Amino acid sequence: MFQALAEAGDMRWGVIGASLRSSAISDALAPQDFLYALAVDEGERRDISIVNVIRDVIVAPESPGRLVEAIAAPETQIVTVTVTEKGYHIDTSGADPHQPRTMPEYLAAGLRTRRERGLPPLSIISCDNLAGNGGKLRAGVTAIARVHDPLLADWIERECAFPATMVDRIVPATLETEVERMTADLGLVDRGTIRTEAFWQWAIEDRFAGERPDFEGVGVQITSDIAAWEKAKLRLLNGAHSAMAYLGLLAGISTVDGFVDEDWGKAFVRLLWDEVHPTLGHAPDIDVAAYRKNLLRRFENETLGHRLQQIAMDGSQKLPQRLVDPAIELIDAGKSPSAIALVFAAWIRFQSGQSDSGQRIEVDDPLAATTSRLISETNEHVRALLGLEGVFPPRLASDPRFVTLVAGHLDDLRRLGAKATVESFVEVCI
Repeated sequence: MFQALAEAGDMRWGVIGASLRSSAISDALAPQDFLYALAVDEGERRDISIVNVIRDVIVAPESPGRLVEAIAAPETQIVTVTVTEKGYHIDTSGADPHQPRTMPEYLAAGLRTRRERGLPPLSIISCDNLAGNGGKLRAGVTAIARVHDPLLADWIERECAFPATMVDRIVPATLETEVERMTADLGLVDRGTIRTEAFWQWAIEDRFAGERPDFEGVGVQITSDIAAWEKAKLRLLNGAHSAMAYLGLLAGISTVDGFVDEDWGKAFVRLLWDEVHPTLGHAPDIDVAAYRKNLLRRFENETLGHRLQQIAMDGSQKLPQRLVDPAIELIDAGKSPSAIALVFAAWIRFQSGQSDSGQRIEVDDPLAATTSRLISETNEHVRALLGLEGVFPPRLASDPRFVTLVAGHLDDLRRLGAKATVESFVEVCI
């Protein structure tokens, strides 16, 4: 987006990146002056452009003070955050404003320095897939600040802006084969290569603390109500992604386009959307039917090779806002969330780390050790895993009809495998 602003003639906005974990991105970009190629793949067409708005990449574990100073710099107007769902875990017990480790701690430390220097507040924009992401980010940062400096927490709450957002663009992880392809296209090695689809959408709540770019001029939607956009994206796009990840990997399918290329896979995605649709509420600015049609077209984009293993990561953090909330809403409305229950059963089955053919599949999740232990120590897998309150609220775990529904699907997955189970489910529903 900031590249688009620069190309439109607004050269005021540059980007300083930050990694809270490893130096991989910095190591890749620094030798090439923080330039990288962006490949947009759509069918047979590939458009390549060079992104040149990044000025630096700070590796926080190596230079924590540099990141705090970057947040506190007078030139800084906006901080954007993309750390995925698990980055919002708040532990105030070990927080130290002088030795930040987590994203909320760095933000609190940087804002403390700004306030001490008499600098204006910031707009801090979460770009992660969480409902109410701005409010969650605001709550986490102020909670950290309040432990050590209540006046700072009050200033953050009063002066800083945390607009909610919805960001929608599929960006697969870059594999070495993609670097090799880009090398052939450019005639030089680009270790920062990124590829994506042509479609993109960014909606930002109209809530800013100071100067901001002309986002509207480059296609961003500024809105007073982000909730409808969040729900549609989380429950239709991301919810379908989770369904495809667990069912697909169990069935030996490795990519999104491979899943929807199967008749049973495409049919299940549509059934899941039919089930979730009533939970979206009234959204006058969103044509849900057109959105669904466009999503399916995007899923079919085989040139992206969007890997299901990438999507399957951190499922315990992703499922609550994608499918747990709509399941509860459907139950409260007297409806049976059968398709969602099948996805949960597939997630439980996935925790075994084996596909239906016996091939090993990686369970990359903060709760992987816990789920593995529960799978090995008990035969009551459904009750044990639905009992993980960080993932499934007691409202679901204590609902006997829902537990029975998930257990039935899990039994089918064990006996028949994912493909036959979904085929049978689709046949019954259609």
